[in-house]
Amino acid sequence: MKGFEQVKSQKSKVKSLKPESLRAFLFSDELKALRKKNLLRSITTVAPYPDLRIVVDGRRCLNFSSNDYLNLSSHPAIVRAAAGALNTYGFGAGASRLMSGTQIPHRELEERIARFKNTEAALLFNSGYAANTGVIPAIAGSGDEVFSDELNHASIVDGIRLCRAAVNVFRHRDTTHLEDLLKKSPGRGKRRLVITDTVFSMDGDIAPLKDILFLCNRYKAFLMVDDAHGTGVLGNTGRGGLEHFGIRSDTIIQIGTLSKAAGCLGAFVAGEKELIEILINRARSFIYSTALPPAVAAAGKISLDIIDSRSQGLRKRLWKNRERLVRGLAALGFDTLSSETPIVPVLAGNVKDALMLARHLMKCGIFAPAIRPPTVPEDRCRIRFSVTAGQRDEDIDRVLQCMGRYG
Repeated sequence: MKGFEQVKSQKSKVKSLKPESLRAFLFSDELKALRKKNLLRSITTVAPYPDLRIVVDGRRCLNFSSNDYLNLSSHPAIVRAAAGALNTYGFGAGASRLMSGTQIPHRELEERIARFKNTEAALLFNSGYAANTGVIPAIAGSGDEVFSDELNHASIVDGIRLCRAAVNVFRHRDTTHLEDLLKKSPGRGKRRLVITDTVFSMDGDIAPLKDILFLCNRYKAFLMVDDAHGTGVLGNTGRGGLEHFGIRSDTIIQIGTLSKAAGCLGAFVAGEKELIEILINRARSFIYSTALPPAVAAAGKISLDIIDSRSQGLRKRLWKNRERLVRGLAALGFDTLSSETPIVPVLAGNVKDALMLARHLMKCGIFAPAIRPPTVPEDRCRIRFSVTAGQRDEDIDRVLQCMGRYG
């Protein structure tokens, strides 16, 4: 009865709140402020359409917003693998892997990731966000020092906030500034950790990994790279940033995702066996999360097989499309920042200008939403074109014609 009386008491307190008191729990004022600043976001429902198009609000559009760089999300072999595993294992995993055990597709995928990334071992996470917010606090803590590129992804930023280490932010891709920070740091911490994206998701440029690794070796720091947008895209065989730069190192902590070029879902960390063992025991986003569905893991394994052995032609087409778009935009006088990858931003300026350009593209049947704060600074709003292997020459040209009319 005691518990029942507590519930009754709580209910009576809620009923006694006056309307003006309840208003404090609502968010209408915050929503109004966001709307006034043109920063209120909403979810857009899209539906697939043949030839890699989508339907947005009843309009057939070219999709220039997807990170499905190799268009593998609908690959028949991947779909068959998922369907086969679905029939064998059902859908849900039931619980966390430490609670209910690891199913065969999870183990096979981790072994495949380790071979693909040339590491001793690998560990699956449910998303890139879960990986970064789980890995960083597990390997760095109070008394340690973290050095982070100022444009690192939000999941890295949040992972660093959770770890309680001393934080040093270095200017974007600026190895001179990074070295200055490493020199000035006391060096008394148990561990130094340098973290960088490989490909920066809003600018499309690439971190100078060789130079950063050189500094890590000189100043006795660990290097962690988030290869989310590099895996499947960079390197002769699509192995990502390390292959792109010709780097072979057992000590680099590699974060990657299966949700972009691999066309599936989930993320991973790849590295030494001891790293994986400590993550199994300390990474809270792994320990306390229900595992990915076995069907998702089975699909991821086949996706890596395809990237490893049959995707060279897709990557050639991807980079050809990228060059066609970048050259065309440059000829029209648009600023694509320092893009080096299939992520091609077009700087618009303020929020209103970015929204205006996005609406213009939508009228042309091109889906490429405006990127606004807090993702980018207020004066650096942009359209983020995402190029894929399946886009045709005429699709790229249609974007250029539309941008030319706007310009």
